[in-house]
Amino acid sequence: MVHIKRIQEDGADIISVIGEIDASSSIELDLAIARSVGEGFRKILVDCSALEYISSAGLGVFMSYIEELREKNIPMVIYGMKEKVANTFQILGLADLLHITETREEAKSLANELSV
Repeated sequence: MVHIKRIQEDGADIISVIGEIDASSSIELDLAIARSVGEGFRKILVDCSALEYISSAGLGVFMSYIEELREKNIPMVIYGMKEKVANTFQILGLADLLHITETREEAKSLANELSV
């Protein structure tokens, strides 16, 4: 079960992911990111501080946007992951492909640098 909230702050769309992302709930994450891109946001931050679990389907959602975001020059920074979730990204090598920080401040700062 997942709950996704979106708030806009300092020109960035912040997507907060609460709960667990599995095969069925990964669709909600996909829709949130698609909306963010579709609405023309130039920076996307993903708050994972309340994310308890992510399956390969959830990881696949992040992977599916790498190319499109790069082409559109839209930085997506993921932040606040619990250790268990961060380890999943690490093991699969996604930490090297995605922008990941520990805090919202770091995420904002990195998104600002990347969007120049």
